[in-house]
Amino acid sequence: MFNSSENFALIAILSIAFIVLIWGYNRAKSYGKLGILAWLQSVALMTPWILFFVLFALGIYLNFIGIIFLLISSAVAYIYFGNRLRAEGQNEILKKLAQKRIETENEEKNLNSQPENSATENNKPLLKSQSESEKIGPEIMPIKEEDLNIVKGIFGIDTFFATETIAYQEGAIFKGNLRGDADIVHEKLTAKLREKLGDKYRLFLVETPEGKPVVIILPSTNDPKPTTLGEKNLALVLFLATVFTTLEAMSLLQGFDLVNNWGRYTESVPLTLGLWIILIGHEIGHRLVAERYNLRLSIPFFIPNWQIASFGAITRFESLIPNRTALFDVAFAGPALGGIISLLMLVSGLYLSHSGSEFQIPSTFFQGSILVACLAKVILGSSLESATVGIHPLMALGWLGLVITALNLLPAGQLDGGRIVQAIYGRKIARRTSIATLIILGIVAIANPANSIPLYWVIVILFLQRDLERPSLNELTEPDDTRAGWALFALFLTLTVLIPLSPSLATRLGIGIY
Repeated sequence: MFNSSENFALIAILSIAFIVLIWGYNRAKSYGKLGILAWLQSVALMTPWILFFVLFALGIYLNFIGIIFLLISSAVAYIYFGNRLRAEGQNEILKKLAQKRIETENEEKNLNSQPENSATENNKPLLKSQSESEKIGPEIMPIKEEDLNIVKGIFGIDTFFATETIAYQEGAIFKGNLRGDADIVHEKLTAKLREKLGDKYRLFLVETPEGKPVVIILPSTNDPKPTTLGEKNLALVLFLATVFTTLEAMSLLQGFDLVNNWGRYTESVPLTLGLWIILIGHEIGHRLVAERYNLRLSIPFFIPNWQIASFGAITRFESLIPNRTALFDVAFAGPALGGIISLLMLVSGLYLSHSGSEFQIPSTFFQGSILVACLAKVILGSSLESATVGIHPLMALGWLGLVITALNLLPAGQLDGGRIVQAIYGRKIARRTSIATLIILGIVAIANPANSIPLYWVIVILFLQRDLERPSLNELTEPDDTRAGWALFALFLTLTVLIPLSPSLATRLGIGIY
């Protein structure tokens, strides 16, 4: 009979998974049938993994064919619900267009009957400009009056009906009512602004804390700046430092210290190159998707680490992000490609492992990750009950790559995970998850002082990555629920990589017990 004290890690993961699914269902209900279908896609993604871990805890170990069957079933269900979602979505779009046309006609009738009030409301003078300018200081000039009048002319009843204007930094905030789909409205307003004022200003469509849409106009001089020469030099120094820490970490993995045995550096090169394939693959994933959206990314600032070789790299946007979907896609692509490469290395390494393999590690080592322990038990079987287990180097590289990927997927600040949460759930939720992540990492660091990785990662986040990504040009349009499902799936796998097996569960499974 299983109890919570014996299966804390497993119960924690399953509880989080079910809480996330229930929370997702409650969120999806407000969107009607479309929301439920999108939620079912999320369920289709997560169910095979939840089922796999439940069976694993019960001592039922699926072979490779069984795992493939689960994944194929999941893919079929995901595609089925996706087709249903697209079919229902077309009907919903037609209904919305009809409703929008009726509302627009009614509004035009009301405006025609009260032309004076409408004109007065739409041409209110600049409010609070004097007080805002005093707060900003003399070094920041408010938007020019002639430019402001031109900007006011881009609004209309069919896009955004402006009711109030407030000075903001070197631009202005326009409060009012959104008259259509956010992505279409933003596209029309941006086109009109560019037609009238060229590339002088940027138009942001965002949401106030009260949930009201507003338009913010800022000069293009506030755009993200390209990487400076000093920053490029810093990136080079960090890259060289990371090359050294990867060589050192790989030498320790092979049983010698490179610092005291410089003549043996060639022995560390093959494994180091393997790890760099994962790190570079991660960055390539970001850049491939960024190019699709015509976004510029800075050069990567690799973060060296003595224990796991590297924490990956910090990469910032050098372009304004068009929408939250683009933010999600760019943030998700890096961990996706790096994670797939790592997982392939891990599984291949497990299949190539045997008792005479070059690396001999304690079997208790496999207790450090639920995901790795499950895969190792399925592939290596009873050999995990021995004191030591022979593993192929690819297995070690894959595991290390998964840890690096999982750390970058933690939902905090400008980490990939933080950007994903910001893209899917908005800035308010992203701030909360950032604080929660830092608190949990701090508790883990205090509870296990021998492991410095959580503390080091907290310091990196606090000093370099704690701030959220700047708002997108169109902050109102949320990514589709398919992307939300992939986000939950990535978070679920992150937990399975980072959470270790409990000793009692490891005993029952015969992992590291001899």
